[in-house]
Amino acid sequence: VQVVDSGGGLVQAGESLTLSCTGSGFAFIKAHVSWYRQAPGKERAFVAQIYANHEEQYDDSVEGRFGISRDNDRNTAYLQMNRLTPEDTAVYSCLARLNGREYWGQGTQVTVSS
Repeated sequence: VQVVDSGGGLVQAGESLTLSCTGSGFAFIKAHVSWYRQAPGKERAFVAQIYANHEEQYDDSVEGRFGISRDNDRNTAYLQMNRLTPEDTAVYSCLARLNGREYWGQGTQVTVSS
């Protein structure tokens, strides 16, 4: 079982970035997939979630700016991040939940400069 996050980088405020979360070794199509982030000196916080039925959920801080989606043919979920601000700087990690088990990605750094 493996979950791999990718797509982080350094961008300027106002720009966009798309993160990817690819799962293997489990039935990705049945998993609920979430993104979390941890900023320096802060606790890890929920960002967005997409259920197996494609229902979406967002934290208020990213509602209207971020979009979560999934491509089950590619076992991959995406987090499209628009109008980024320095406050979005964090390590972003993907979490796949299936049958009571949790599978975390290794995290990918997103840095937004002002």
